[in-house]
Amino acid sequence: MADEERDGVQLTHLDQPLFDGAASTKRDLVDYLDAVAQFLVPRLADRPLSVVRVRPGQPPFMQKNVPKYTPPWVQTISLWAESSRREVSYALCNDRRTLLWLANQRAVEYHPTLVRVGSWQYPDYLVLDLDPPSPDAFALAVQAAFLVREALTGAGLAGAVKTSGAKGLHVFVPLQPETSMADAAAATRAIAVRAERIDPELATTAFIREDRGGKVFLDSTRAGGATVVAVYSPRVRPGVPVSFPVAWDDLGSVSPADFTVRTAAPLVAASGDRWAGLMPAPRRLPADLLTEGHAIPVARVQAMHEGKRRARARRAEDAAG
Repeated sequence: MADEERDGVQLTHLDQPLFDGAASTKRDLVDYLDAVAQFLVPRLADRPLSVVRVRPGQPPFMQKNVPKYTPPWVQTISLWAESSRREVSYALCNDRRTLLWLANQRAVEYHPTLVRVGSWQYPDYLVLDLDPPSPDAFALAVQAAFLVREALTGAGLAGAVKTSGAKGLHVFVPLQPETSMADAAAATRAIAVRAERIDPELATTAFIREDRGGKVFLDSTRAGGATVVAVYSPRVRPGVPVSFPVAWDDLGSVSPADFTVRTAAPLVAASGDRWAGLMPAPRRLPADLLTEGHAIPVARVQAMHEGKRRARARRAEDAAG
């Protein structure tokens, strides 16, 4: 029996705890998502969506393929997944009703692609994911964000920043229409390398964790078909923090815990769509940035080859010993 109905969606078990350590109920999640739906849904619309769900008594899991009981009014798109060698039917969260249905499924996190249906080769943003070395090192991520901003300014570009909702930050740089996926990925790599060059004691582009040396990782791999947690999305973390937009001038005075499913909705109600207000106009990617970026190896590929090389070296060392 439903506890409540909104927009034709039967909402159930609303007073259950959301998950261990959440300090929130399923109702808190539903109420928050409903409160920000007018701003969250446009960031999800027409983008294949992966969600992180938390069922009672079970660990969180990422769901890409919609379940068989998905209502027919939930729009989906089927895409070939090379990793699993099968067709995956992704949800398209194009309206409030779909968002409420996902919330009732205990979908806490929302990870859309950077490309839209029908524009598969043209991402809308460059994204730099700034990952500090530990959960209590957010201040280092802030410093690294300003390195990225300096690198962007030097390239004639500009971006907006948001908390990831976990321990770090995301910098989004809007792209002009029909910027190719290859150029977007190259520019992301070049910006990361330029930021690292400004202060190599603070930031690193080393993809292999053991090579980072306690520095902030400037992750340039959120390109192509990758997903990034949406602005305003909650996260499966203690207190249920929210990925939230922050003005550059305010970045040094906030922490990820400031924005949760309990505190973020009033902020949105008071100020409207902060993300739209903070996002600069798209600018053309400069030729020198693209030339530099195309010459930089893709981090994941480079790390894979390096991992294999190190494994061979260890085997040779073990055999010699």
